[in-house]
Amino acid sequence: MIESYKAVYAAGQEEIVEKKSRFIASVQPIESEEEAIKYIEQLRKNYWDATHNCYAYVVGKRNEVQRCSDDGEPSGTAGKPILDVLLGQGIHNAVVVVTRYFGGTLLGTGGLVRAYSNATVEGLKQCVIVEKKAGKKVRIVTDYNGVGKLQYITCQMQITVLNTIYTDIVTMELLVTFDLLHLLQQEVIEATSGKCEIEEYGSTYFAQVKDEIILFDDELVEG
Repeated sequence: MIESYKAVYAAGQEEIVEKKSRFIASVQPIESEEEAIKYIEQLRKNYWDATHNCYAYVVGKRNEVQRCSDDGEPSGTAGKPILDVLLGQGIHNAVVVVTRYFGGTLLGTGGLVRAYSNATVEGLKQCVIVEKKAGKKVRIVTDYNGVGKLQYITCQMQITVLNTIYTDIVTMELLVTFDLLHLLQQEVIEATSGKCEIEEYGSTYFAQVKDEIILFDDELVEG
């Protein structure tokens, strides 16, 4: 199981200029190679008059799929630099298309590598990039005497509280990373003198975007 990985949550775009050539980096989150290909084709239609539409994409929590294309630029000067930036920053499930409009001045192989790399870096800066973490959904049921103790524990351990339900008892639904799961159980049992019920009821990847917790549908295989 991959406990955490970085991914693009919201798309972004940025343009740089090198010796009058325009390099437009467009970044899109994807979940499959088919989505990447579809996005690349769309960008080619959008920028049909461009000199080149070079790209790279990575798919999978372990980047099982890696592809890149120089689209007519000298071999190794465009697609691979884009891919290297994605891999270097540890980004997963993303496609980058760098569109070039030739400005009349040759950049040379070194200049092209720098331009495509820099464009990709700037494009990624315009995206929302998150760290997806694997977590367990945990439900804790206790009496009202234990509420304050649970609130203190979750605050101290920086555990996300998804929901709190108050009836004749109190039910707290939490999102806990795997590395904190055992410690949380110990702390809760000790704090409530065992007067609680702890139930694990699901697993998911999640990330924090500003002050919001986002749950994802990624397949989470434990083992």
